[in-house]
Amino acid sequence: MGEALIVVDMQRDFMPGGALPVPEGDSIIPIIQECIKLFSKRGALIVATRDWHPPDHVSFKENGGPWPRHCVRNTSGAEFVVDLPEDAVIISKATEPDKEAYSGFENTKLAEVLRERGIKKIYVCGVATEYCVRATAMDALKLGFEVHLLTDAVKGINPEDEKRAMAELKKSGAVMEDCRSLLGNSYG
Repeated sequence: MGEALIVVDMQRDFMPGGALPVPEGDSIIPIIQECIKLFSKRGALIVATRDWHPPDHVSFKENGGPWPRHCVRNTSGAEFVVDLPEDAVIISKATEPDKEAYSGFENTKLAEVLRERGIKKIYVCGVATEYCVRATAMDALKLGFEVHLLTDAVKGINPEDEKRAMAELKKSGAVMEDCRSLLGNSYG
């Protein structure tokens, strides 16, 4: 069965010091790096989603949205904070000025890419648990993929909302898994 690791929105603006920081979001970088190495060795497809907003995006406060300006395409805030293999698939979302997108599947070719490559099982990690991680995992479940949430490789903004999102994902059929257990003794 083909598998993929989906690294959700590990971008500079979502890290401490960024425009829209996830508290302690940088603490999962080492775990995600190890997971990328492990899944690459296993021959899994590595996918990285990213917010790739135009400067006038609808989600920005100055345009009536809920968020401060963040992850504007081709800026340092939109850069990845994890090292990705050269053959990683990059999925850009929320690229149109008038459309918000939390899920890596929303208005992207992610589902097609996964199906073309025979992927049935996906592992999801990244930020923020209760927003883009949750939306990506829920859409994957709705599309019929087997979803594993790497619980030690996700970070949320609010602990209570993060807990609720994880419970919802589990109830919807996602498998809760610890990335460190997959890594076994290889985790430094």
